[in-house]
Amino acid sequence: MSRDDGQQSERRALRLPGSVAEILASPEGPQVGAFFDLDGTLVAGFTGVIMTRDRLRSRQMSVGEFIGIVQAGLNHQLGRSEFEDLIGKGARMLRGSSLSDVDELAERLFLQHVRDRIYPEMRDLVRAHMARGHTVVLSSSALTVQVEPVAQYLGVRNVLSNKFVTDENGCITGEVVRPILWGPGKARAVQVFAASNGVDLSKSYFYADGDEDVALMYLVGNPRPTNPAGKLAAVAAKRGWPVLRFTSRSGSNPVSQLRTVAAIGSVVPVAASAIGVGLLSRNRRTGVNFFTSTWGRMLLTTAGINLNVLGRENLTAQRPAVFLFNHRNQADPLIAGRLVERDFTTVAKKELENDPLIGTIGKVMDAAFIDRDDRKAAVEGLRKVEELARKGISILIAPEGTRLDTTEVGEFKKGPFRIAMSAGIPIVPIVIRNAEVVAARDSSTFNPGTVDIAVYPPIPTDDWTVEDLPHRIAEVRQIYLDSLKAWPHRTLPVPALYKRSPGETVEPRKVAENSADNPAKKADKKAPAKNAAVKGRQ
Repeated sequence: MSRDDGQQSERRALRLPGSVAEILASPEGPQVGAFFDLDGTLVAGFTGVIMTRDRLRSRQMSVGEFIGIVQAGLNHQLGRSEFEDLIGKGARMLRGSSLSDVDELAERLFLQHVRDRIYPEMRDLVRAHMARGHTVVLSSSALTVQVEPVAQYLGVRNVLSNKFVTDENGCITGEVVRPILWGPGKARAVQVFAASNGVDLSKSYFYADGDEDVALMYLVGNPRPTNPAGKLAAVAAKRGWPVLRFTSRSGSNPVSQLRTVAAIGSVVPVAASAIGVGLLSRNRRTGVNFFTSTWGRMLLTTAGINLNVLGRENLTAQRPAVFLFNHRNQADPLIAGRLVERDFTTVAKKELENDPLIGTIGKVMDAAFIDRDDRKAAVEGLRKVEELARKGISILIAPEGTRLDTTEVGEFKKGPFRIAMSAGIPIVPIVIRNAEVVAARDSSTFNPGTVDIAVYPPIPTDDWTVEDLPHRIAEVRQIYLDSLKAWPHRTLPVPALYKRSPGETVEPRKVAENSADNPAKKADKKAPAKNAAVKGRQ
């Protein structure tokens, strides 16, 4: 690990107020509460605006109603009307709807618009509190339709929010249950909850951004104003409360957009230079290497993305290799490419082949564009990659095959492992922890930030067989699960598979005899194990 990497790791390990390290060093137990506001705190922006826009677009509300809600929102911001007026208008939008209809609406809006607005930094704090056994509560003045999907997604069981009044048929009347949770009312609800659940507020935490939450900040021992403005920011400065500010979900920020355009645009001069290098050296691969190493570095620098790498020496310990990275967004393939730098190609989905940027770069790198719906064509594409691997070219690939939630690790496909077995090259796990800090799942805009990466030593595949392949894959996947659960800050832990003696066999996981996941059914049982491994991937 370089000196800069070590310094960054040390900084991350500091137990600063508002950091994950502070929470992980705090007292354990349910008597410590962690109360989180929703809008502007856990989620960038306001979820009520999302719901209002959806109703307008689907023509389920008139322009007059829309203007009325916007006016109520402005009045609330300016202090000219009570919050009850604003939330009442929101409830009346759904008058006559059944609770099941509202649940479907909430889930759809969450998946389409809200999920990617959740601050990854706040999500880490929620999970840190959970790891300490704290009583985590989502306490918001928003309606259940806005709050509950976020709580379910984060695994928060305790919710304090405003609820709809329903009639005898379970339909929403357009009214809200009294008293309204806002300002002093919300503070009282938190006090009642704490008394009923044995929570000591003097030891508890409260994360919020609104002026109306100042009273509740005074009640807890660890106030944490989050993205505050106005009165809350002024009180925090006067009282010396630690302030948390996050910009990782400001994808619409013009500065971030301009930096992204400049970063992507740097491909043109770098590509032109790479062509010149290739022509002068009369070696195509030299030109490709110049491009991949130079553009990767320039792209991340221009976008303001820093890498905190643990185990960097493992990137060059053994080449060629199959480098595996967990896939979260459009930034992490670029990050992984920056790490591997040279003498590599990749595998991508067929749809990207016609992309003017990715498709062109992929073709220059001899990438395989795989049609996952055409197994025969996919096998042919992987054969091309295997041949390159035998010639000394490393393979960079996401074994999950698609982008997933940041803390989840999907099932690994067999393709990357079969390539390694067939070519007789090792596997190098690259675990990316927080790429979502610099880009949301489907965002094409990159935000400045630091991404944590752990690169584990090469894993030999010489003695792997088709029969024990499922177990081997599970062992490699476990490295990702363990790393993301307890992130290493100074030294890499030694996973179980590295502790096994050379040549020691493992008990393969049992696979149903007729299962499609059973590669042994497709292998030639008369062939030696090594040949079976080669045939198995075909």
